[in-house]
Amino acid sequence: MTTGTTSETTSPPAAAGAPRPARLRDLLVVAGYLGLAVLLTSAQWGRPWSLFHQAGDQILFEWMLANAADAVVAGENPLHSAALNAPDGVNLMANTSVLGLGVPLTPVTVLFGSQVAFCVAVVCCLAGTAAAWYALLRRRLVTSRSAAAVGGLICGFAPGMIAQASAHLHIAAQFLVPAILALLFRPASAAVHRPGDAWWSGLGLGLLLVWQVFIGEEVLVFLALAVGVFAVGYALADSDAARRLAPALFGRLAVAAGVAAALLAYPLWFQFHGPQHYSGMAFDTHGFQLDAASFTASARQTVLGDDWLPGLLSPNPTEENSFFGPGLLVLAVVIVIWQWRRPLVRALGGCGVVFALLSLGTEVRVDGAATGIPGPYRLVAGLPLLDLAVPARFALICVPVLGVLVALSLDRVRTARGPGLPVRLLWAGAVAAALLPLVPTPIRVVPVAPVPAFVADGGWRALVPPGRTVVAVPPVTGAGRSAVMLWSARTGLAFPAPGGYFIGPSGPDDPAARWGAPDRPTSVLLRRVAETGMVPVLTDADRRQAVDDLRHWRAAVVVLGLLEHGDPVRRTVDDLLGPGRPVDGGWLWDVRGQVG
Repeated sequence: MTTGTTSETTSPPAAAGAPRPARLRDLLVVAGYLGLAVLLTSAQWGRPWSLFHQAGDQILFEWMLANAADAVVAGENPLHSAALNAPDGVNLMANTSVLGLGVPLTPVTVLFGSQVAFCVAVVCCLAGTAAAWYALLRRRLVTSRSAAAVGGLICGFAPGMIAQASAHLHIAAQFLVPAILALLFRPASAAVHRPGDAWWSGLGLGLLLVWQVFIGEEVLVFLALAVGVFAVGYALADSDAARRLAPALFGRLAVAAGVAAALLAYPLWFQFHGPQHYSGMAFDTHGFQLDAASFTASARQTVLGDDWLPGLLSPNPTEENSFFGPGLLVLAVVIVIWQWRRPLVRALGGCGVVFALLSLGTEVRVDGAATGIPGPYRLVAGLPLLDLAVPARFALICVPVLGVLVALSLDRVRTARGPGLPVRLLWAGAVAAALLPLVPTPIRVVPVAPVPAFVADGGWRALVPPGRTVVAVPPVTGAGRSAVMLWSARTGLAFPAPGGYFIGPSGPDDPAARWGAPDRPTSVLLRRVAETGMVPVLTDADRRQAVDDLRHWRAAVVVLGLLEHGDPVRRTVDDLLGPGRPVDGGWLWDVRGQVG
């Protein structure tokens, strides 16, 4: 995911000012990244009722992108929304609102809708991360364009990146990480030839940190941890260089911290103290750890992958963050031994090992079985921030570590005087053999029920006055697929609705985090029917409770779309509220008279 590479000690001729053919070759590399990202998302382009395999997460991020566009166009508060979880709303700063992606993508969302915006965001996350690492490698660490291109390819399209991109935009969007590192670890010559470098670099660094917060705070936390571990490793490897470069580095950090603190003061206050703030996490993060055997296995979304083994070795399909295969790991060990004299390589190797070990969680597992061996994460699990981290995601830090190591090795083989053509070809073949099993396949999709035409075409508008809501059945879905969020996203947040998939407090007086809104009795009842297909025997108390719940949600209409057990759900709602009427794409109950 993130790692601290240094530009303080190695600074080959920069690509800046390169002749036009050189720039054209750079553009071709970036175009290759874009083409690969489009290919990987191809199963969804032009198919509005197909979503990536973790459909609930895609619905969440489609809604977040639609909300960002609505905030820009309508001038709404981007940190809070009343369009979901009526009547309380959602604290978006405390959720993965990806405003740093959604705001720039507003024209795409407005013109083409939330699904296209999501697919464009995935392409930007993958190709943008690869291109950013390519640029950093090319300008700071290697002279060979092909070496930088391979390094960028690994950083942007490793199995962990593909797994995260299918569901977690806030994790997959790592294109700012190389830029942050470039400003943090400046070449020693920059401070000499550019007076005020600490101020200007610090200002740019601070602005990038703010942008990253609005994309995903988790990446920034992991970046800070990785930079710290890398810096310690580099200082141990080359203490003289570290002492020489530390003052300028801390100067840039001080300026950046001041800029970021000034710009983030209110958003962070809103996150931790604003409406609908919460404490803790809605799930047991420590349970999300990787199996030690996952590091040499093949991920599902690769040419050699299957569903069975990754399911045994990772928490779920979106957290296959290791799965590097044996070839790449052996290659990395060889590179570290071969180039051990380079402080950069030693620091990178140490950083990768530390976070690979942390990803194993509190107890090491091998081939799906607990070993009883305490995991290194247990040593830091109680520390602030780390106590809320998902251990499995520490392995993402190994991705750019491996990408940079491979790029350095290819560059060394290409530029060194000793190795002849046979040695170069042999090493290139070894790299290719290690990477071929990791070639990604197009991200899998699953079908999703379409938005009822009655909702999509605005048939509800005449029935829903201002301040009232559209209630989808079942009304609240917590951490599952939220039909109403998909309806809301695909209609541009045209109506307010209760429920949804987000993290919020457990109640007005209980800030403990939970998925979705606190359940109402009618929510539980209808969700049980939707899951089992069994129609319950209802009482007058159930009917009175339904009206009370609808009144709490400020409902005007109740809408049932396509469900697996749609008929039992419809019969149950008929029994609760009276007969509904068919509309285009579903059923409708006008409850304005009952709710008042």
